Amino acid sequence: MEHSLKQNPVILLEDVHVTLPSRAGPVAILRGIDLRIQAGDAIAVVGPSGSGKSTLLMVIAGLERLTGGSVAVQGIDYAVLDEDGLARLRAANIGIVFQSFHLVPTMTALENVALPLEFLDHGDIFAASRAALAEVGLAHRESHFPGQLSGGEQQRVALARALAPRPALILADEPTGNLDLATGAQVMDLLFELKARTGATLLLITHDRSLAKRCDRIVSLADGRIVSAGAKRKVAAS
Repeated sequence: MEHSLKQNPVILLEDVHVTLPSRAGPVAILRGIDLRIQAGDAIAVVGPSGSGKSTLLMVIAGLERLTGGSVAVQGIDYAVLDEDGLARLRAANIGIVFQSFHLVPTMTALENVALPLEFLDHGDIFAASRAALAEVGLAHRESHFPGQLSGGEQQRVALARALAPRPALILADEPTGNLDLATGAQVMDLLFELKARTGATLLLITHDRSLAKRCDRIVSLADGRIVSAGAKRKVAAS
């Protein structure tokens, strides 16, 4: 199994189109995206606002349906899955980190991290959640609610929640967008450290070119199309 994952792409998009309705008529958001990402790679997706970056991430997450083309993650074609099947695939294989932390305000940090584990046959959910919080340096904050945490702490809880199931794929959409520079840098150092430790594949949407350069490859979008896919390069150890 390990060998086959290295040979086959974790993410495979072929001629992906997404067209959404609007009052002015149909709007083409993605226009023929072809993308192949191998296991363990870190890919940065860059481009101006409105270029389709977030829609691309939502397509890969199975949260946005295609108008045309195909998408497969871990060798599974999304076209053969219903909503429940997509939810199960997401729970078992994909961790998502958003710019807005999307924590449940009425749940403690520990309970927020435990949420995705409830969909899996995981054994001791709270032990795994405590371990994930410890990995992001927040073991001492497990009983605190999101409103009692700083922005950086909330994003670290979101990281713990995304990584607690040990997903093969991490999708991060501008994860430092709501943080100050120093806190954002700390969160990204932690994200890359956890990615390296778990061997996960990372797709990172960012406006920060210096952050993009930490990835193996930079994919540039404009007007719903890939304008540069970038050759994979060896990234110097940070």
